[in-house]
Amino acid sequence: MRGGISTKPYKAVIYDCDGVMFDSFDANLRFYQRIMAIMGRQPLDTADSEHMRVLHTFANREVLAYFFPEPAEFMAAVAAAAAIDYRELVPFMIMEEGFRETLDQLSGKVALAVCTNRSTSMDMVLESFGLTGYFGCVMTASKVSRPKPHPEPLFKVLDHYGIAPDEALFVGDSEVDRMAAESAGVPFIAYKAGFPAVARIDRHIDILSFL
Repeated sequence: MRGGISTKPYKAVIYDCDGVMFDSFDANLRFYQRIMAIMGRQPLDTADSEHMRVLHTFANREVLAYFFPEPAEFMAAVAAAAAIDYRELVPFMIMEEGFRETLDQLSGKVALAVCTNRSTSMDMVLESFGLTGYFGCVMTASKVSRPKPHPEPLFKVLDHYGIAPDEALFVGDSEVDRMAAESAGVPFIAYKAGFPAVARIDRHIDILSFL
């Protein structure tokens, strides 16, 4: 390793979705506000930083369990979430600047993957933004028994490509991402975040300097 970055070539770049590929805070907030309305709850307070962190970083069922810990209410909230058409919220997602251009540069040089705590909406989001063809592996919370921060999703990506942990980079923006990367042994790149990482970037194109 040199400065935290391996001196051998990387074979894959793995991206978290929310906060990395897209600014999706508004879309996610609208999603959970709809659930609160269906459940007869008061709207979530955007000034509550802990609530905002939870809904933006954890898998859907974990978020719902956090807000609706009573079993019957939890199941009702799961049903409410399933009834929401996320396609109505995609217009509130904004692709991060330079992301598509970076994927164009990476394509053919390394394998590309998504590792997200989204459950069922990821494929639809990729299709809506014309990104489906870039990613050979899309790992979501619905495809694992233990979503991030557990390393299982990253292990599944590594297994898909048949590579070792130190042959990939994981680009994330949250403590959940950092913990998953650390547990999996995958070098972590912090995107617009101050978490401990082998490197921190504010622009997607900067990932090219590590390859």
